Amino acid sequence: MTITVALPDGTERSLAAGATAADLAASIGKRLAADAVAAVVDGREVDLSTPLADGQSVAIVTRQSPEGRDVLRHSTAHVLAQAVCDLWPGAHYAIGPPIADGFYYDFSLPGDGHFSDEDLGRIEARMREIVAEDQPFVREEHSIEGGLALFADQPYKVEIIRGVAESAPATESGEVADAAEGVAAGGVSAYRNTAGFVDLCRGPHVPSTGRLGSFKLMRVAGAYWRGDEKRPQLQRIYGTAWESDAALGEHLHRLAEAERRDHRKIGAELDLFHFPPEIGGGLPVFHPNGALVRHLLESYSEQEHLASGYQLVWTPHLAKSTLFETSGHLGWYAEAMYPPMEMEGATYHLKPMNCPMHILVYASRARSYRELPMRLFELGTVYRFERSGVLHGLARVRALTQDDSHIFCAPEQLRDELVGLVSFVLRMLGAFGLTDFEAEVATRPDKFVGDEQEWEEATSALVEAVEAAGMPYVMAVGEGSFYAPKLDIHLRDAIGRRWQVSTLQVDLQLPQRFGLEYVGADNVRHRPYMVHRALFGSVERFMAMLIEHYAGALPVWLAPVQARVLAVRGDHEQYAADVAQRLAAGSVRVDVGPADEPLGARIRRAKLDKVPCVLVVGDDDIAAGTVGVNWRGASRPERGVPVDTLVADLAAVIGSHLGDGPPGKVLG
Repeated sequence: MTITVALPDGTERSLAAGATAADLAASIGKRLAADAVAAVVDGREVDLSTPLADGQSVAIVTRQSPEGRDVLRHSTAHVLAQAVCDLWPGAHYAIGPPIADGFYYDFSLPGDGHFSDEDLGRIEARMREIVAEDQPFVREEHSIEGGLALFADQPYKVEIIRGVAESAPATESGEVADAAEGVAAGGVSAYRNTAGFVDLCRGPHVPSTGRLGSFKLMRVAGAYWRGDEKRPQLQRIYGTAWESDAALGEHLHRLAEAERRDHRKIGAELDLFHFPPEIGGGLPVFHPNGALVRHLLESYSEQEHLASGYQLVWTPHLAKSTLFETSGHLGWYAEAMYPPMEMEGATYHLKPMNCPMHILVYASRARSYRELPMRLFELGTVYRFERSGVLHGLARVRALTQDDSHIFCAPEQLRDELVGLVSFVLRMLGAFGLTDFEAEVATRPDKFVGDEQEWEEATSALVEAVEAAGMPYVMAVGEGSFYAPKLDIHLRDAIGRRWQVSTLQVDLQLPQRFGLEYVGADNVRHRPYMVHRALFGSVERFMAMLIEHYAGALPVWLAPVQARVLAVRGDHEQYAADVAQRLAAGSVRVDVGPADEPLGARIRRAKLDKVPCVLVVGDDDIAAGTVGVNWRGASRPERGVPVDTLVADLAAVIGSHLGDGPPGKVLG
């Protein structure tokens, strides 16, 4: 007797009755069988040992896929829990899920014990012994009562089982909110291995521990049970796991590079900004160097917007609550807003977004179709009370300045406006040396407001705009806001990390909530479409991304100090000052380093300060009116460069926004 299953490519395969997902993988090929870690059967992830039935649709999950990596990480988390219980008898284990690039597991140790970083090596060694033993992961099914008995000595597992069984509603599949922990409406699933260790889990897992091995434990942290600070504090061990030692090595290299490039560390080294405790978390203070970089970013953005038909507006930092009631922010967004302020019988809020005030500009008088599209632009600071646990340098702050635009257009103008807008965004970002972009179009969710036809028109216009730009994109089906579809533009930085930068959102609701209108050519009132657009996302986060992308060595046009002049000896300092004066007259940001220590040490300091162009002057230069030039990234310095030539070279590089060296030999 045979069964037939359908494969993802539309083909079918016949197998003997009782065949498992592992048998299917083996029938397709040895390589697939070796890489397989789980399967998806009729849309549900299962173990490879799961028997297949006639007519099912089956996909094999491989270790290199995102889903396969989750299986590897989840399985490795179980091995971590087993190792901890072996080394600390009586330990209680809580939850251990896969996360982005890794996994963690939470524990409480006997006698209020605590892990130290030194314990990680011992735990990892025991984990490798478990892997070498190639212990199978065997799935078990138990009743709720059986599960409670099985985990009677594990209070966190007991709480999970009781909580889900007593209060959580089941889904159509019988699974519930804590299904990842293996509890469904009618029973408990667990995984056991030959060492006797058992864990509550939905699965799937790799067939045996021998399929694991490319992992590393990273650090120890504290975590409250269920994320509730009123509950017990547990010890959390973080780790990472990959499909191969090579992939693990690449990841660890990326982590090391990310640490080296951390904008918080570089920001302190280059004296750019800091977060004074007297002001509060998430509220940065920019020092002269950082404020200058910020000014350059904002000035460039402002100039480009003005040149592209935008009109500048300015709006205050707070408004009465009635404005945010009309906009819906108090209904949708109140948890992220700062608390209200009562003054003179009215309630005020710091603005979380600029859009309601831009709408007031549009609505301040009657509008004609001749005024559309109307593109309003503001470098507007907004305030969002992010929880302290998610604050992260400039990348996640509580006061953020957006290069915020709101475009009001007629429905028939929407497509062309979005096409031009995507092109504008890519051109602007390209000025910062950024080229690796991809987009995500988020479409209508199941629960939405508005007219379906308008949703379809807006979504189609977003797709046409990104296709016209030739940018790769994916459809995020059902992931739009309940009031609008949107286009998110992501970029990859120098070490391959993905950053979300620009967002374009076609708003179908705010024009209606505020009763916006324009008089058309037919002398009839119509409702405009409204497009939200933040190009940088926020100035602060964009600065963080640029600092990390360039490891602090910002392009010449953005560098706080573009050139530093160093005299070989003290008697050359006057000539160094004269050179600096000529550069400054050519609009170059330049300083002079005093000859108070050996020249080599001063050159090294200039390089640590990320100065793009280091100039050295000595006897020969004074006689000839030249300088020695050390361009950042050059293999060797240039000697005897005429000062006028240097001024012209720097002006060309700064004006082009490209590279770190003179035209014809751009370094980057």
